[in-house]
Amino acid sequence: MTTLLETYVEKDALAVAELVRKGEVTPLEVVETAIMLIERLNPELNAVVHRLYDMGRATAATVDRQAAFAGVPFLAKELGSSWQGAPFTNSSRYLKDHVAQSDSEAVRRAKAAGLVLLGKSNAPENGWSISTEPKLYGATINPWKAGITAGGSSGGTAAAVASRMVPIGEASDGAGSIRVPASCCGIVGLKPSRGRVTLAPAGDFWYGGAYFLCHSRSVRDTAAYLDAVAGAVPGDPYTPPTPAESWLELSRRTPKRLRIGYTVTPANGTPIDPEVKAAVLATVKTLEGLGHSVEEHDMAFDGNEAWKLYTHMGPVETATMFEDLAGVIGRPVTKDDVEPLTWAVIERGRSISGVEHARDVWKLRELSHAISGDLYPYDIFITPTLTQLPRPMGYYDMSMTDLDQYNAKWTDAVFAFPFNLSGLPAISLPLGWSAGGIPIGVQLVGRHGDEAGVLAASTQLEQAMPWKHRRPPISA
Repeated sequence: MTTLLETYVEKDALAVAELVRKGEVTPLEVVETAIMLIERLNPELNAVVHRLYDMGRATAATVDRQAAFAGVPFLAKELGSSWQGAPFTNSSRYLKDHVAQSDSEAVRRAKAAGLVLLGKSNAPENGWSISTEPKLYGATINPWKAGITAGGSSGGTAAAVASRMVPIGEASDGAGSIRVPASCCGIVGLKPSRGRVTLAPAGDFWYGGAYFLCHSRSVRDTAAYLDAVAGAVPGDPYTPPTPAESWLELSRRTPKRLRIGYTVTPANGTPIDPEVKAAVLATVKTLEGLGHSVEEHDMAFDGNEAWKLYTHMGPVETATMFEDLAGVIGRPVTKDDVEPLTWAVIERGRSISGVEHARDVWKLRELSHAISGDLYPYDIFITPTLTQLPRPMGYYDMSMTDLDQYNAKWTDAVFAFPFNLSGLPAISLPLGWSAGGIPIGVQLVGRHGDEAGVLAASTQLEQAMPWKHRRPPISA
């Protein structure tokens, strides 16, 4: 007889919700199963930094059993996500005692979808790392192999989902932070189109460069989560086109013959790992075998100059955020309140003039047009998610004080940040595996507003190159 534990670790979020909807299990039974797994696995992985079990149990007792994710255990990322009554620290000593006083709009929608919060997942301080190693909470371990990064900044969620603590969890992305940990941990991570998910009550962040969605183990869970939280509110600065049907329904449709472009040539001139290149080429070959038209096309932009521009824009908003937080915390931030790299970002932001910042934004808008126009002929564009396998822990070291030297280490993510600044939807799928059994993400990029096309192609690849059977050594 199959136990609830065995069922829970095998099924995705929608399948767990279906069991609740049919009355085969109760939300509380599912929640207690997830709590048991977190208690068993988290001491080794350090993916969950705040346990909110009592909050979850209370929610389970009142959950709408007809909701899309009825009773499904969930983690919110400990960065930028305001969930009333939960810690809200951005993994910073400066905010270590801060608790959210209200729900963001996306959180309100997640609650309405039936998701049950059990904790907050680990993230690097202020999110500025593609590894998850904050000094406040300690490093998250990759469940596939100790000693390599789980990715960042959504590394805690990625490790928890990959290890089966929860089937789905919140993730966010300012320069690859959904897709990079999805690649490192062998799961699904979609960065949606600019403006697809409102940041309300906030108005904007990084001029549309920051995005919220989720990590999951199936394409359909990601599509259903998009259905649950997508949508603008009056006054939002960006409003992409919305299809008449649900993304879940559209994700199930076999795509017509697609025109697909691909590249294995990094736009910053750095090398690509042979196993990463092989994973991309195998994906392209599979798509060609499915009847799609494919052609190689190298992206027409200077990755080094674009990265310098993007990382010169961001510190101004970081400095502004910490200035505003002084009113919340009751005192200004000091050098001793944050990690050295964060302080370097704040100092850089304070040093940039309004004229410089306006010029950066103008140039980024021009670059957005150029990238989107370059790829517009393609229904789907394929790239590596990362150009290298996951780096050793400590490679992205936030104790560094030289911001330019630190930012220069981000060369592996040259295919991630262009789609933050251009606003195009991009998903990382676990379609490759190294000889040592480490996941390799392959990225699919769509036209602006066309998550439906990205999800449909992803479903086709999920069927042709399945990953469901793969499970990391540290898992339920």
